[in-house]
Amino acid sequence: MDNIIYITLVFVLAGAVKGVTGMGLPTVAVALLSLVMRPVEAAALLVVPSLLTNVWQLLSGAPVLPLLGRLWPMMAGICAGTLLAGAAALDAPWAVGALGIALVVYALLGLKAVRWHVKPGLETVLSPLAGAVTGALSAATGVFVVPAVPYLQSLELDKDELVQAMGLSFTVSTLALAVALAARDAWQPAMAGMSFLAQLPALLGMLIGQRLRNRMQPALFRRCFLLALLVLGMHLSLQWAWH
Repeated sequence: MDNIIYITLVFVLAGAVKGVTGMGLPTVAVALLSLVMRPVEAAALLVVPSLLTNVWQLLSGAPVLPLLGRLWPMMAGICAGTLLAGAAALDAPWAVGALGIALVVYALLGLKAVRWHVKPGLETVLSPLAGAVTGALSAATGVFVVPAVPYLQSLELDKDELVQAMGLSFTVSTLALAVALAARDAWQPAMAGMSFLAQLPALLGMLIGQRLRNRMQPALFRRCFLLALLVLGMHLSLQWAWH
């Protein structure tokens, strides 16, 4: 019963973060759930909430085909990286440590406001590479943001395109992760049922977050969010190192 309450609160919080920032549901959910369960179990729980909220985000903007036409090499890389790394990475003993390190790197990049600018001629090479690394890390940790989000930010997309591009990347990452989990029998009927139920608090949190977005400074919220991820990532990294 305590775990059910904790899981519900985690998805409300994760949904609220996504409602405010347009991202962060898998990151927050997997990070907090990994405090009480294995990362592979946390990743299995987030499949349906992540897919639903990201499809919502993806379809809320302009037609997606032009964006997909530009980013398909990255999406192909995500699928390849997730599926190729999944067999070795899912539920690996080092998954908690990898999750902690990924959170620390992501938080530091955000706090330092590190930005790169990718020249159009380099996209052909860098897009599948960024996708493959993102897929490999998501297979190990259930977190889709590194290096996908910094890479997408480097493409000089406008605000709406960036939000939609993140929705596309996270949707593809979620689907690829679901396939990898199913291939390892890590998405059993009971876990799938819990994942379907978890979409309810996630959607509630997302609606709350969208309301909060209009009442607070996004920059301040994002800074607090990144600081919290930094602390949590350090905790998970040290927890893994001590064991």
